[in-house]
Amino acid sequence: MIRVIGGGLAGSEAAWQVASLGVPVTVSEMRPIRATPVHQTDRLAELVCSNSFRGAQLENAVGLLKEEMRRLGSLVIRVADATRVPAGGALAVDRERFAEGVTDALEAHPLVDIRREEVVTIPESDALSPVIMATGPLTSESLSREIVRLVGSEHLFFYDAISPIVLAESINRTRVFAGSRYGRDTPGDTKLPARDAKQPAGPLSEGGDYLNCPLDESQYVTLHRAIVGAERAVAHDFDDTKFFEGCLPVEVMANRGLDTLRFGPMKPVGLQDPNTGRRPHAVVQLRQDDLAAEHYSLVGFQTQMKWREQQRVLRLIPGLEHAEFARFGMIHRNTYINGPRVLGPTFQMRSRPGLFFAGQVSGVEGYVESAASGLLAGLAAVATHRGFPFSAPPRTTALGAIAFYVSHANPVDYQPTNVAFGLFPVLDRPPRRKRARRQAMAERALSDLASWQARLPAEPTVTASEGTTPVVS
Repeated sequence: MIRVIGGGLAGSEAAWQVASLGVPVTVSEMRPIRATPVHQTDRLAELVCSNSFRGAQLENAVGLLKEEMRRLGSLVIRVADATRVPAGGALAVDRERFAEGVTDALEAHPLVDIRREEVVTIPESDALSPVIMATGPLTSESLSREIVRLVGSEHLFFYDAISPIVLAESINRTRVFAGSRYGRDTPGDTKLPARDAKQPAGPLSEGGDYLNCPLDESQYVTLHRAIVGAERAVAHDFDDTKFFEGCLPVEVMANRGLDTLRFGPMKPVGLQDPNTGRRPHAVVQLRQDDLAAEHYSLVGFQTQMKWREQQRVLRLIPGLEHAEFARFGMIHRNTYINGPRVLGPTFQMRSRPGLFFAGQVSGVEGYVESAASGLLAGLAAVATHRGFPFSAPPRTTALGAIAFYVSHANPVDYQPTNVAFGLFPVLDRPPRRKRARRQAMAERALSDLASWQARLPAEPTVTASEGTTPVVS
């Protein structure tokens, strides 16, 4: 028996990998027994920030990581592909259907036991009964204290912010236009669910995967001043608030200078307003958040503004003058351990081989990276349980590169990171052009992954076919 503590992306993926290899697994999830500040349901793998899994192409490091996970039988990526919504060159999902799909698949698996319970101490673990801690960035205070005692030092932490979501029917369609930057829509080889005739027209039927709110210079300056002057929610417990650079609140970016937002999430490059025939001075993009196109999230508009301030400020955006919010943005604390001090490249504790950490609490950043760490921890836990030798994929793969970073980065100033080609070893003879260089790195990665996968011990697998009748193979 293997235990997984936490039913988020990492915990769900870890449990799936364990069960698929024929080992019984118990998943302990504290919701709904105990709620968190940001979760809204009791479903497993609920997405609380963006609904995007980021880039889908192999020339993008996170796109490569997703492809590697597909080839390793990832549940998270399989369900994400099945619940995809339009998002240009990115993989974005209907967050409710995604969580339902992951939950249904795990509940249907004959070797998965889901327990709704709060775990307040780290369970005993050994080689025969490994434990995977996948409690996420919102680890409860009691369990956080246990982890602190285990790792011997205070957690590192940073604050994270999530973007607001608006109701589609409240968007002023006469002020916005549909389109993706440079016309980059969803890749043609991806089939999207057909729309019901009764559903509101979404961006696919209007010429692009995003709705764009264009601002002229005067409107942009007014919005910038409002953002800078807005009253913010207080980050409790800490005076020195640290934010992850890849997910900064708009207020933090706006305070860095007048044009910071215009060269960041509000960049207008690659877009032309059909109403004026010109490129806007700045643009706020809205991304479809569900298959029915009833909800849209503000791309890159993570915020720590108080809720009443969000209504006032965001309604200054053309097209959102009368916006109604399905969810306001908010901040929350992300907790993670200093991976290089305590973890090996398979997310296994160096001092306690039967204990694994996975997900954001292990020191990775991002949805895909969190699920990937759960995948690798699940495989490693099964190998430990069965007494097989196991090593992480080579650094030339995306999965191996992020695992190596977590276990070998400088522990003095360690910060979580998204997967990036900068974490990979350089090519022996790199092409001069960036795109060709990345294509070559992706080809090398998939070839090396196949060689690594072929060396894994062959074992009978047990899977649940598409979340329905279990199939033994």
